[in-house]
Amino acid sequence: MLDTDFFRRWMDATAVAVGREADRLTALDAAIGDADHGSNMRRGFTAVSDVLEKEAPTTPGAVLTLAGRQLISTVGGASGPLYGTLLRRTGKALGDAQEVSTDQLADALGAGVAAVAQLGGAHAGDKTMLDALLPAVEVLGASFGEARDAALAGALATVPLRARKGRASYLGERSIGHQDPGAASAVLLVGALVEASGTSGGGDA
Repeated sequence: MLDTDFFRRWMDATAVAVGREADRLTALDAAIGDADHGSNMRRGFTAVSDVLEKEAPTTPGAVLTLAGRQLISTVGGASGPLYGTLLRRTGKALGDAQEVSTDQLADALGAGVAAVAQLGGAHAGDKTMLDALLPAVEVLGASFGEARDAALAGALATVPLRARKGRASYLGERSIGHQDPGAASAVLLVGALVEASGTSGGGDA
């Protein structure tokens, strides 16, 4: 079972990963976006770690709801509302439970991903963060490692796609050949589950 401490570790591990990869995310965004995705995400998840330390929410759902709210208030561009919605809706789906199973997390994250899709009007294959999140959610119940690998494969699969949503869609054919930065950052969020679980492959903790 996954307790509140696990979810705090997940957010902290995401912040570390985003900080480590911020320059790469920005480089990806420079090719087809505003060249600020890495810096925006780093600022947002640093703020998430800070607020979780300060307010110390007591349930898994409260951790994610607070994290999502903080992202919306501190991250510029589309990333704040999208990632904020993802975490807030996931937290809401978890409710007030003190502990949740991996399957419950998978279901809740699926609800979060659905909320992101509705907010952005995007679908699989549109070259967005959904291309990493959707396959990850499908296998999350099996293991965190499988979810991380699925997210990575989904992100890499955005390279040959033409963007149909977001800033990159304005480039038309020129968006082809570049990895979507939102999908790349989604890989970091999913991969941080493995770090939080303290195992190489993740799974029921």
